[in-house]
Amino acid sequence: MTGTTFDLTSGGVRCAATHVAGEDGAPVVVLAHGLAGTQDAGMFPFAEAFAAAGLHAVTFDYRGFGASDAAEGEPRQVVSLAGQVADLHAAVDAAKQLPGVDATRVVLWGVSLGGGHVVSVAAERTDITAVVSVVPMVDGLAAARLATRHHSAGQLLASTGRGLASAVRRRAGRGPAMIPVVAQPGETGALTLSGAYEDYLAIAGPTWRNEIAADVVMELGTRAPAKAAAALADIPWLVQVADFDRSAPLHAAMKAAFAGRAEVRHYPGDHFDLFAGKPFHEPAVEHALHFLRRHVGSVAPAEAVGQAAR
Repeated sequence: MTGTTFDLTSGGVRCAATHVAGEDGAPVVVLAHGLAGTQDAGMFPFAEAFAAAGLHAVTFDYRGFGASDAAEGEPRQVVSLAGQVADLHAAVDAAKQLPGVDATRVVLWGVSLGGGHVVSVAAERTDITAVVSVVPMVDGLAAARLATRHHSAGQLLASTGRGLASAVRRRAGRGPAMIPVVAQPGETGALTLSGAYEDYLAIAGPTWRNEIAADVVMELGTRAPAKAAAALADIPWLVQVADFDRSAPLHAAMKAAFAGRAEVRHYPGDHFDLFAGKPFHEPAVEHALHFLRRHVGSVAPAEAVGQAAR
């Protein structure tokens, strides 16, 4: 990774970030990761592809994850959806101040949970030029319903019970109960679908930890960025969906895309199949660059990007 690390501040919390420079005066793409993700866990290949095309790219770690600090008095590895959205806002503000960046052309790019965060943030700002949502999780309740198709009732009840217990512990001023982010089917974990453990560990970087507060299951149920999708109707928006996604409901993403008049690209794979090393990574990057070339400019042709990457 050839980027420059820097710190940004979100609500008084220091968050670690990386700037992969593009051409002078080019737009900047701010990348947001998904559940428990860190910038060194799958983000850098996307950032480097954008930079190879001439765009600036900024990745960052949410508060309490990776190289970022946690809020004062708060434990690490705890997902706060409001906190993550605030961190993305702060990352945009910081990105606009970086050298060489055209602050009038800001792109939001998010994957999974981050694919929903970019919808929320774009709907709340007036300085976003384009948005890209990759296998986005835009409706927590729809995700819960999808989970019932791939998990037994006993697994779901146990997961909910652990989440409730963790939430009670935190309200009592004790530390949360922790569970793995990913585990094998039948084991305890936030993601236990077949293949999820291997897929996540394949992209995991040195700062990523396979640990998360169990009450994340309660937090995710409140997530509904799809409600803000209509606010993106006047902003160029690309939604990239995996047709066999077992984690982020396809129908919820499509419904949000329709409400926001988004351009949609389909890939015949599962949730992790657009990351580097997977069959649809290069097509997904190429389609994103084609989209940005049309809507924000300053993007090198695909053949030039390939030469630069090599």
